[in-house]
This record gives sequence, C-alpha cells and structure tokens, in this order.
Amino acid sequence: MRVLSDATRRRFGFLMGAGLVAPLVVRAHDGPHLIEAGIDGFAFVPDRLVLRAGDTVRWTNHDIAPHTATDKAGGWDSGRIGKGENADVTFATPGTYEMVCRYHPKMTAEIVVEG
Repeated sequence: MRVLSDATRRRFGFLMGAGLVAPLVVRAHDGPHLIEAGIDGFAFVPDRLVLRAGDTVRWTNHDIAPHTATDKAGGWDSGRIGKGENADVTFATPGTYEMVCRYHPKMTAEIVVEG
C-alpha cells in the first residue's frame, strides 16, 4: 500500500476543490434566457433584476388589479397585464432601466442589462 504525504494530500484536495468550484465560477452565457418575475401585493417581485442582453423578462400579475411594466424613460411598455396574465419584454441593449407601473406609480423596480 502506498502512503501519501500530507503535502500530496493537500495538493490533491486543492485540485479537487478547484475542479468542483470552477464550473460554478466560469460559466459562459449560453444564449438568451426567459426570466420569470411577478407582480404581487402591488409590487414587482423581485424589485431588481440583473440579466444579459437578449434575455426576456416575463411578468405574471398575481394581483386583482391590472398593472404594467413600463420604462420610465419611455423605451418600452408591457401594456396592460390583467389578473393571471403575463407579458414579455426582451432586452437587447445593455443599460440600467428604471421601471414603473403606469396605473400605480409607487410601484417601481430596476432592471440591469449586462452586455
């Protein structure tokens, strides 16, 4: 039976640990994604999203009242989203977007689109 030194065991453990962690740290963006978000209790959930250019956000309205997901700068608008309905918006351009509901201006959120 071969006996490993403490240094060899430490190196082996380090390499194994690095091999297990590396796929979590280095991950290429594998194309556009659909990000599910909600509207619940007169709030966007979550109230901050970080996504990549080309991704689509789908808002589902869980409230009784209708809502919108609207860019404060006027670049995009989901249109009316009724109870149980959803609306998709695709984000092609990197940037930070402040969002509001046209019907309920106190409902705000932020979307960060990375390149």
